[in-house]
Amino acid sequence: MVTTTVRETEAVVVGGGLAGITAAHRLAARGVRVVLLEKRDKLGGSSAMSGGWFALSDTPIQHRANVEDSAGSFLRDMVETGGGYADVALLQRLVERQSDVIATIDRASAWTDELKVSWGMSVPRAHLIRIRDLLGFLEREAASAGASILTAHPAESMMWDGARVTGVRSQAGDIAASLGVVLTSGGFSRSRDLLDLFVPHQAAAMPYGGAGNTGDGLRMAMVLGAGLADVGHVAGTYGQHADTRDDEHELLTANYLGAILINANGDRFSDESASYKILGSAVLDQPQGMAHQVFDSVVRGRSKPGVPLSDMERIDELGHLVQAPSLGALEAKLGIPRGRLERTVDVYNSVVAGIRADQFHRNGLVAGVGDLVPVRVPPFYAYSAVPAMTSTYGGLKVAADTSVQRMDGTRIDRLFAAGEVTGGFHGASYMTGTALTKALAFGIEAADTIAALKRP
Repeated sequence: MVTTTVRETEAVVVGGGLAGITAAHRLAARGVRVVLLEKRDKLGGSSAMSGGWFALSDTPIQHRANVEDSAGSFLRDMVETGGGYADVALLQRLVERQSDVIATIDRASAWTDELKVSWGMSVPRAHLIRIRDLLGFLEREAASAGASILTAHPAESMMWDGARVTGVRSQAGDIAASLGVVLTSGGFSRSRDLLDLFVPHQAAAMPYGGAGNTGDGLRMAMVLGAGLADVGHVAGTYGQHADTRDDEHELLTANYLGAILINANGDRFSDESASYKILGSAVLDQPQGMAHQVFDSVVRGRSKPGVPLSDMERIDELGHLVQAPSLGALEAKLGIPRGRLERTVDVYNSVVAGIRADQFHRNGLVAGVGDLVPVRVPPFYAYSAVPAMTSTYGGLKVAADTSVQRMDGTRIDRLFAAGEVTGGFHGASYMTGTALTKALAFGIEAADTIAALKRP
């Protein structure tokens, strides 16, 4: 007879990215016995690989920069960016949780002074946070508060008594959780079978995101009848070099600084100010599934060393930035048919000069914000990039308190989820920085929901 080892605790958190570490920390701080399971040998997941941008409104950094913003404006922008598909109740809860997010970043001393406008924003709202400092702070605080953190410890399935989730099964033994289980296991960017199932037209995007993002939590919850939201909207993010390594955050969006996008034939094909998700889909349809970001020395001068999405110095150090003294020379280096790039740039520059209308309706640098600039001052540059499946922003259907729901809206008792494993928040697209804000905010929400179940 085989005896299964059962460990008793009050809550189990499955997945050690930002949402999971936050939930474990908050649970332990509130006196709940909690075990955090992470299948990789260290915590961090996709969060540690991210650029560290958080979308927040009405912050001290905005005040110092004389940026007028509000929770209401933030909410309206998210609703619009989601194309009407996002669950407004989730967006409202995130706005309500902003104070907790800001307070956590304060305690971690993880702020920088970088603030910018990015996709989905009507005002500068993207705050650059030292993400590894934040993750390290939460991990240390969680352990100090009594959370048990087990790495290299993958969960395999939910324990179920016919009425509610009672814990998690793993190769190392079962862990019974009297109060509940929180799935924070990330998305499915590394699962070709799930990408083929949900978004086969996106499956050719470069696999990226946390190496453990194979949809484990999604599968475990679906077995129990969990509903899904937004999985059909998942798309790759344009802007990553095909040779990018997992340990290097190499996304460049020079198009949001003024660059144009050129395919392998030397032609423009889209409005460069659109979401990098929309651009990701457009680029997949181009020859070779790639596009060059082409710009001149004026845009090159807008680089911000050390700032993700705008750091051309690092791109150059990696050998991925192509430079040439003329458009003809750049064209030759990129292998574009002779004369095509120069003709495309001439037409674009006439658009900037107001001589003709743009056939792709570009009227700004990002989401219509910012003045267009010509591609005119040598030397000229190009960054060749592909769409990468950095995250999958669709997943489990959840209520605003993070309870996992079936498709009919009923709840799977004692099962909760937060972070990238969830859907319903972003809708058709997402505002830059909301993924990390969501992870931290709803990690806290999940912990508070579970802690409220504990009897005094």
